[in-house]
Amino acid sequence: MTGTQIWRHRTPKTQLALWVFWVFVVALFVWCWNTMTARTMWLFVYDAPNAAGDLIGRALPPRWSYMEKLWAPLWDTINIATLGTLLGILIAVPLAFLAAHNTTPSRLLLRPFALFCIVASRSINSLIWALLLVSILGPGLLAGILAIAFRSVGFIGKLLYEAIEETDQAQIEAITATGASQAQILNYGIVPQVLPAFYGISVFRWDINIRESAILGLVGAGGIGAQLQASLNVLAWPQVMLIILVILATVVVSEWVSARVRHAII
Repeated sequence: MTGTQIWRHRTPKTQLALWVFWVFVVALFVWCWNTMTARTMWLFVYDAPNAAGDLIGRALPPRWSYMEKLWAPLWDTINIATLGTLLGILIAVPLAFLAAHNTTPSRLLLRPFALFCIVASRSINSLIWALLLVSILGPGLLAGILAIAFRSVGFIGKLLYEAIEETDQAQIEAITATGASQAQILNYGIVPQVLPAFYGISVFRWDINIRESAILGLVGAGGIGAQLQASLNVLAWPQVMLIILVILATVVVSEWVSARVRHAII
């Protein structure tokens, strides 16, 4: 019928643009793949299954008798995660209140400073923090605790200041209408609303820190990672397998504890 319009899912121009986009994506992927694999020795890649099987064969069974030497490093790892989390909380909470637009005393000076500290903390991995701190403080648990703390500041600070900004303004206005001071508004209007989020964030971060603290010993920051590094250096694969199993079990337990605590709180 003359003048009848046929519906199309996409116009010809849109369809052409989509095809050009996908051609560009495929070309970019091919270029990136060639760049990444330019120095790859494919002979080793093809032999990887045999090498992996040989390595697993050497690592099994785990050397269970080595467990007696892992209890102390495992306890150190848990302490690194716990103390680092607590220190990170002490630093992150004031920064969160300074970063939130509804609680900061200065949006032009203090809020940008707090946001910068939070972003800087989140931008640097805990392993890099550990490398820097070990070079400054020397190897040991203190470097690991500070590395975990500095990394935790950004995580806790960001989620907490977002929770502060999302507080119900009606409750705050009601308290303000009674003539309450700023300290009372903060204590009775904002803090009770963010406490559940604060507890959940803190426990969740502690769970993450258990995993991260387990590898800080690879750079000299103490914990069970130091035992892992020592076993790797002497190619003691049964010990390595046992350490990996211990780390796995520790992470599973911390995940279960974290989930139970967060469920009880929230």
